[in-house]
Amino acid sequence: MKILYHHRTRSKDGQYVHIEELTRALRGLGHEVRIVGPPQNETEPFGADAGLIAVLKRRFPLALYEAMELAYAWVAYRRLERAYRDFRPDCLYERYNLFTPSGLWLHRKHRLPMLLEVNGPLVDERSRFGGLALKRLARWSERAVWCGADYVLPVTRVLAGHVRSAGVPEERIVVIPNGIDRDRFERAPSRPEAKRRLGLEDRLVLGFTGFVREWHGLERVIDFVAEGDPALGLHLLAVGDGPAKASLAAHASRLGVGDRVVFTGVVDRDRIRDYIAAFDVALQPAVRPYASPLKLFEYMVMGHAIVAPATPNLREILTGGEDALLFDPGSDASFRDALERLCADPDLRRRLGAAARRSIDEQGLTWADNARRVEALFHRLGVGEAADGAGALTPRDRREPPPGRAPA
Repeated sequence: MKILYHHRTRSKDGQYVHIEELTRALRGLGHEVRIVGPPQNETEPFGADAGLIAVLKRRFPLALYEAMELAYAWVAYRRLERAYRDFRPDCLYERYNLFTPSGLWLHRKHRLPMLLEVNGPLVDERSRFGGLALKRLARWSERAVWCGADYVLPVTRVLAGHVRSAGVPEERIVVIPNGIDRDRFERAPSRPEAKRRLGLEDRLVLGFTGFVREWHGLERVIDFVAEGDPALGLHLLAVGDGPAKASLAAHASRLGVGDRVVFTGVVDRDRIRDYIAAFDVALQPAVRPYASPLKLFEYMVMGHAIVAPATPNLREILTGGEDALLFDPGSDASFRDALERLCADPDLRRRLGAAARRSIDEQGLTWADNARRVEALFHRLGVGEAADGAGALTPRDRREPPPGRAPA
């Protein structure tokens, strides 16, 4: 197939990872993929923000910035039209963003089969966290795009509930969680070697990756390190950067464990596995209720024992006591109990880590698996020729829509 892939992502973060990994996996299946999106500076380091766009968002009144977002949709549409005439795609795959009906316009004009990937309920998210001035316009934009695609692909069943409530029929919703590139992480060093490189040979490493925010709850981990049994050699290794880094480092210093809490700053994607390999316990202290965290799949493929909240979205992937220890997200005591159990029991850590790694295969949680699901959905829409077994979207029925073709 010739797949036109449209997005509006400028920053080089988890969104960038999703785009790069899925398009690479689709090409690995033999499909041609043409990407249409904001220009990317390939020399920028991983973790770079949205550049000029981020500056405009900070300096312009909210309503004006949102009007500019909608105006940009026309720019994006012209790019899509040019790509359509030049590439002559068979289908369109779009990563949803607010105030961006460009792909929907192309889909309607050329009757181009369209899949829409949804990673968050952006009207609700931006209203809650960043503010949203043109809420009625935003709600219209979101509903129109969600309802207009042939299939909508939320990353969790929780998020599928938001999509359903917007009026998208059940048979046009297919949950496809985030994934992992197994090969990238197979090249990681052993745990002893990773610890040796980082000078952590005698430490029990509690590890976290990602953009460090206040709501992640890492202060509880620092408290645990300060109050834990000194014989365990507890050490927090936070791989990443973020707005909470300074306050957390100050908190560790006040508790006298500044030397046992390390924030690495931004680490390049090709090196992050070298840090995760040093973890004894992998931390997912908090999560947005609809998210499919990339770090979770990195922890799993590395075979780490995971501590995570027992939220509905994470329980779509993890099973408490089998491939992770899940705690009550509203209870500090429950979180601490889970940490204490894992720190005291290396056999439990090994068992949970091995089960988490097996879950990657059992649930089909690689980017290659996701590419095959995308391929199968396009085949359902009459695009390309389905190979034997191409209609099998997933090993779990919960992600497979009812049979039948979605309306164009």
